[in-house]
Amino acid sequence: MAVDRTPVLKRCRALGIDPVVMGYNKTSNRQPRRRRRQESEYGHQLREKQKAKFIYGVLEDQFRGYYDKALKVEGVTGDNLMVLLESRLDNVVFRLGFARTRKEARQTVRHGHITVNGKRVDIPSFQVKVGDVVAVAPKYKDLLPIQESIIASAHVAVPAWLEVDIEKLSGSVLSTPSRDQIDILTDGTIEPQLIVELYSK
Repeated sequence: MAVDRTPVLKRCRALGIDPVVMGYNKTSNRQPRRRRRQESEYGHQLREKQKAKFIYGVLEDQFRGYYDKALKVEGVTGDNLMVLLESRLDNVVFRLGFARTRKEARQTVRHGHITVNGKRVDIPSFQVKVGDVVAVAPKYKDLLPIQESIIASAHVAVPAWLEVDIEKLSGSVLSTPSRDQIDILTDGTIEPQLIVELYSK
């Protein structure tokens, strides 16, 4: 699998993403480079796709697969795409506060530290459904990275489509995330319609 080894903060600067979106509370003293020429329509659309792929840690083939699925679902394709990405197990683990970043969440899932409805699931792209219970497996609850994540995320609000029980280190999927419950849409970080326009060409 291809691995992007570009430092997170550098990639955030290049794409215009607040590092907080990635789970990093770090800032850089470097000033962003001024663009020498106006970005083309295609360039703007491509950058939106690159931002979404970077935020969720998804490669091109898998991302295109999500887009194709989003096309087949009733509703707005761009919103459907974001719902599919938000419903990934690694993202849910991150949103519940069991990991400080999505990258850390992917690693936690791959190592078999997470269960869904009581069964171990080690596939980061696993799609959670309404009613699913996502939890840290009992024998891994005392792992230092998980405990540090719980402390670090204590001040971060869990989205309304999820519910977390910190004492039990488990969370429930209450509903399918709506557009106004996905922070990177409400704050303008991602414009999914531009991604749809890019793939529609």
